[in-house]
Amino acid sequence: MISDLDHSNDAHFQSCFVDLFFNGLVVQRILLIENNAKDRDWIATLLDIQPEWHLEFAETHQQAFDWVQLALPDMIVTALQPPYVDGVEIVKEVRRRQARIPIVLITAQGCEKMAVEALKLGATSFSPRARLEQDLVQTIRHVFDVSQHMAYTHDTSKLPAPQQAAFVLENDLNLIGPLIEHLQNNLPSWSESDRLQIGMAMDEALLNAMHHGNLEVDSSLRDEDYDRYYKAVRERNCQPPFCDRRVRLEAEFSDQHICVQISDEGPGFDPQSIPDPRSQENLHKVSGRGLFLIRSFMDHVTHNRNGNQITMTKLRRN
Repeated sequence: MISDLDHSNDAHFQSCFVDLFFNGLVVQRILLIENNAKDRDWIATLLDIQPEWHLEFAETHQQAFDWVQLALPDMIVTALQPPYVDGVEIVKEVRRRQARIPIVLITAQGCEKMAVEALKLGATSFSPRARLEQDLVQTIRHVFDVSQHMAYTHDTSKLPAPQQAAFVLENDLNLIGPLIEHLQNNLPSWSESDRLQIGMAMDEALLNAMHHGNLEVDSSLRDEDYDRYYKAVRERNCQPPFCDRRVRLEAEFSDQHICVQISDEGPGFDPQSIPDPRSQENLHKVSGRGLFLIRSFMDHVTHNRNGNQITMTKLRRN
């Protein structure tokens, strides 16, 4: 569903969401920030096929901040290009005003440094502009799912000492959400932005362990053909030895830090052979996004010598 934002009439703007509520629609409100009319229409066409998504538009910083102030969106999807849409400044200001809103960046050639900075400041994920038709809808769904599991539901009491947890998982992506939700119920009062980024990092690491570690499905296949990629995942999940492998997650968390170690039973790889996922050329590939986000969101990331175990640590700063 698409509607236009009338910034001169707050009553009209507010009544729009009253109507949505009373019509019994369960919608997720997405603010699309894009100053190029042609690109805005193109992206809106990609997203409008989802009946549960209600789209609003902003062309400038001020329009975006007015929208956030008047009616809290469930997600922001933003281009990065200055001068009219500076994604870094938008992320910084939105995080100051509303820390819990997920922000998905649309990355393009020439905006690589801005994207890295925006992710460090609190953006949630990104979708390469060259792959929007194949990737944007899935990325938004993914972020919505993780943000739902990382919602703030625990009390604000501090943990007196670090706690530990351990889990063994089959290669089923449906197990990731409940696991993340279980872990976040035991986290202390981190900021909403930090909590969401921790959830995204865990989600990406678990997906890598299941699909690329245990099932040995090449991540580059996602850049070529999503259908072939997920067909290979389904086939491997029914074939030994792939289907017999498990993922183990161990976590330690306190009011000051969280450390998560994820291991798979695949053959592993040479960690030294991994190209820097934050290099400019890798920012435009879907296949490298998982490790890119993990290294952007966590303070310390290491692999074991065999390449089938990742350890991620994040320190609380506020």
